Amino acid sequence: MAPPPNRRPGFSRRAQLGLFTGYVVAVAGLLAGLGLILSARLDPQGFAAIRGVAIDATAPVSAIGRDMVRGVDVVGETITAYLDAAGQNRALRAEMKAARGRLVEARALDFENRRLKRLLHLIEDAPATVAVARIVSSTATSPRRLAILHAGTNDGVAEGQPVRSPEGLVGTVVATGRIAAQVLLLTDSGSAVPVRLARSGVPALAAGKGDGRIELRALVAGATPFRRGDIALSSGTGGVFPPDIPVAVVTAVNGDLATAWPLADPARLDFATVLKVFQPDIPPPPPPPAKK
Repeated sequence: MAPPPNRRPGFSRRAQLGLFTGYVVAVAGLLAGLGLILSARLDPQGFAAIRGVAIDATAPVSAIGRDMVRGVDVVGETITAYLDAAGQNRALRAEMKAARGRLVEARALDFENRRLKRLLHLIEDAPATVAVARIVSSTATSPRRLAILHAGTNDGVAEGQPVRSPEGLVGTVVATGRIAAQVLLLTDSGSAVPVRLARSGVPALAAGKGDGRIELRALVAGATPFRRGDIALSSGTGGVFPPDIPVAVVTAVNGDLATAWPLADPARLDFATVLKVFQPDIPPPPPPPAKK
């Protein structure tokens, strides 16, 4: 026959004290629960006050627990991001490369659209247009500064006609064939164009230096009219070149002389427009004096 189970904890006073404390806590919790139930039934206001105290007492603990949970989440996200950093870096690099390619394409299209708009605006606003043609080639280092235009006598091009681009004046036609023409550029040492300063209207003469630059000489004695950044426009004096076409921008000043760069660079031009020779209006002669 099996011996009856021994429910006593033995002779350990610590074990006996622990068992007794557990009973006391259980009975106290049972009594507290019954008290709360009776309070909720018999004294709702008192129960509400007790519940408020309990909420106030547990709120800091809840806040600490929530912060701990949130901190654990942040740590987890940080670790995940660190482990996935290489993949994200590769993806971002690929995205940046694709975006850079699209940006280059967009800039190229924008440049081409603006160039074509300027060319279209030039053709529409130039009633004296003879032909619009492509610049086939131009000399950049030889003593003579010339360009070849893919338009000739078949297109109405003749010697002496001015040539311009949307950016400014290019030069003058000096020789023609049936389908091509030779243009003397503004930077050639044999080129001379009457100009005026856009800022002040002071007249000057633009002569090529043969090295890609233009020399401006003031036509007003004793004056120092030039400033860096000044824009020289064709004046129309003497005919040939229509007035108000941009010619050059001043880069250096030396008294009544200035060095300038042409605004129309043939090396970067695709198309140019051949214009009719400008003929300024000649005022009618004054009427003869009345006979007495």
